[in-house]
Amino acid sequence: MIRISKEQVREIAEYLDCGMKCYLNKETGELKTIIDFDNSPYADEELWEDVLQELEENWDKYDEIPKMESHESFGLMADFTESINDKDLRTALINALNKRHPFRNFKWVIDNSGIYRQKWFDFKNQRLIQWVKDQLDALNIKYDNE
Repeated sequence: MIRISKEQVREIAEYLDCGMKCYLNKETGELKTIIDFDNSPYADEELWEDVLQELEENWDKYDEIPKMESHESFGLMADFTESINDKDLRTALINALNKRHPFRNFKWVIDNSGIYRQKWFDFKNQRLIQWVKDQLDALNIKYDNE
C-alpha cells in the first residue's frame, strides 16, 4: 500500500486550488495532473495528450482527488469571514458574499484588505490541505502527517 508524503498532500492542494484535476496512482503514489477541460473550454488537449493517454490506458490504477464543490468553497469563505476581528472588513465580506457573484466580490474585498489578504491565503491553504487529507481518507490512502 502506498503512503503519500506531506509534500505531496500540499502539492495536491495547490494543484486543486489552481483548478487542476489530480489523479493518484494507487500502486506507485505518482501524481498526474491535468487541466480541467470542463472549466477551461479553450484549453488545448494536445498539450495534455501524454497524460490523457496514460490515464485512459490505466484508469483502474488511478484515483481522482476531487476538488471542492462551489458550495464548499463558499463555506470556506464564510468560515474565514466569521474569523475576522475587524468589524468593517467582516461586514464588507458578509456583504460581498450576499451579493450576486459572491466569489468575485469576496476576491475584490480580500485583495484590497491589506494584511488580511495573506491571512486569507494561509487560512485557505490549511483548509485545502485538510480537504485533501479527507479525500485521501475516503479513498483509504495513507499519508504522512509530520
